[in-house]
Amino acid sequence: MNENIEKDKEPIDESLELVEEEVHYKEMSPARMVMRRFFRSSLSLVGVVMLLALFAFSFLGPPILHMFGYEWEETETDHTPTVKRAMITLEGIKAKDAEGNEYEIIQFVEGEVEVNSYADMTPSHPLGTDEKGMDVFIRLMYGGRVSLTLGFVVVILETIIGIIMGGISGYFGGKVDQIIMRIVDVLNCIPTLPILLIASVVIDSWQVATEMRIYYLMLIMTVFGWSGTARMVRGQILYLREQEFIVACEVMGIPAWRRIFKHLVPNIMPQLIVSMTLGLGSIILYESTLSYLGLGIPLPYAAWGTMISSSTDPVTMASYPNLWVPAGILIVIAVLAFNFVGDGLRDAMDPKSKR
Repeated sequence: MNENIEKDKEPIDESLELVEEEVHYKEMSPARMVMRRFFRSSLSLVGVVMLLALFAFSFLGPPILHMFGYEWEETETDHTPTVKRAMITLEGIKAKDAEGNEYEIIQFVEGEVEVNSYADMTPSHPLGTDEKGMDVFIRLMYGGRVSLTLGFVVVILETIIGIIMGGISGYFGGKVDQIIMRIVDVLNCIPTLPILLIASVVIDSWQVATEMRIYYLMLIMTVFGWSGTARMVRGQILYLREQEFIVACEVMGIPAWRRIFKHLVPNIMPQLIVSMTLGLGSIILYESTLSYLGLGIPLPYAAWGTMISSSTDPVTMASYPNLWVPAGILIVIAVLAFNFVGDGLRDAMDPKSKR
């Protein structure tokens, strides 16, 4: 019987074997995933290109121009003797028209001047010169250095102070939290722009050296700007401090400062990066506003707002748009670029966004 069973068995075809296909999944780090999402956004790419162009223009422009023989510096005045046609109102001399209305007599005179002010756009001065005979093109580059450097330094300082104060407030709570949050509430209630105006007037009264004025502006903007970051950090840490990994750190005896700055703060870095990027545009606008009002970077040093403020005269604004339009365009480009990059980072770091 066993023999019959063995005969009834059909031979197994060894060629028909199941072949298991091994599927390999390439692991992608969170940072790489964020960068992939970021660079898929067209607005993010536009913002990055705009920022790179601004930094190249401001920081690499002057040395490259000087390599090719461009002779003008930031505060250098063009003393080339030039014949200018000027409009002079003859004071005390008036005439009457047929209807008896009095009018002033205006005379146009030509003469040689020592300062080549309000020069036309030429290869020597691609954007002309201002009222003091200084080259507008080179001053735009140095003005970009001031605005961009001020923005980055202030944002970094605000973030550092905000992380420290917000981390301590959120982790320890109690009276420490109450004291820090009341300070934050007071700072949030103070209107920033009027305070900056008052502070700039106070700096003027101290007769601070011109080259030191930018450091005072950085300090003032930092003191009144860290409260928003501190509040955001506190809110995130209040949520994260109850998570299991923080409880485990506490059980292991890890010091409080290490728990805050090594385990909690890295978990809120995406929100901080987005906040920093979006805050850069606001700081550049504040600096430009103060410079426009004559309370920022004073002459002869260049800043985009200062260049616009020097053209507030109606005749200058109408007749010499080359003095203020380029600076205004660069301010708009800088603010838009930082906003585009900030929006792109916010979308890229959102885990619920599209892959």
